[in-house]
Amino acid sequence: MGVFEPGAIGPPSSLAGASPRLTARVAGGLYLAYVAVTTLASYLRSTLLTGGAASTTVNLQAHPEVLRLAVVTDLASALLFVLAAWALYALLRHVNDNLALLFLLLNLGGVVVQALNALNLYAALQVLNDPGYASAFSGAQLQALVTNDINLYNSGFMIAQVFFGAWVFPLGYLVFKSGFLPRFLGALLMVDAVAILFWFSQYFLLPSDSVLSYPALAVSFIAEVGFALWLVVRSVHARDLPSVEGRGAAHPGA
Repeated sequence: MGVFEPGAIGPPSSLAGASPRLTARVAGGLYLAYVAVTTLASYLRSTLLTGGAASTTVNLQAHPEVLRLAVVTDLASALLFVLAAWALYALLRHVNDNLALLFLLLNLGGVVVQALNALNLYAALQVLNDPGYASAFSGAQLQALVTNDINLYNSGFMIAQVFFGAWVFPLGYLVFKSGFLPRFLGALLMVDAVAILFWFSQYFLLPSDSVLSYPALAVSFIAEVGFALWLVVRSVHARDLPSVEGRGAAHPGA
């Protein structure tokens, strides 16, 4: 059966025997937890990585524990994101298993980049705390090294968006085709995929025009937080589940 054939639609799945409604709420809860922890990590970084190289270096030397906490929360958010994707895979894999596996793998690719990218933040801390660097480099050179590590972190973060933008499109398509989630959520997620990739392109191709990405960031926030809130509060449409299950029975080879 082809990847996009309508007959591939089947009944919603679940986690460890849980009902589809509970699976949807678990997925939404994990997604919201990911958003919350990511927001915390971003806030912690913003308290340190402000001003010029000299200001950032002073902040890191004065509050190294804050950067360590930022690295830990970054890694925690990565773990929560892949768990949320796994729960969504369990919920949507009977709509189309190939596309569900695709969005899970794309999410995992972005998470791997995000996790490895955290090393760049930690490297900045190592430069300032290792006496060997202090004896080998001048203060200005240390600031340059720290700035380079932070710039690498920012670029690595944007590289991860290639995967995070790509995974949202098949996710949105499956939500749109599912029959047990609102179509407008699926359409919004597919628009979100385009918005994220626009944001990525602007960063690398038009780095001085970050204002161009503000609408894209707003679309992403509305689409993903709105989707997660819907899963938690409304879950899946119970009235649509019997008809979806019937379609799955009619197409056992899906």
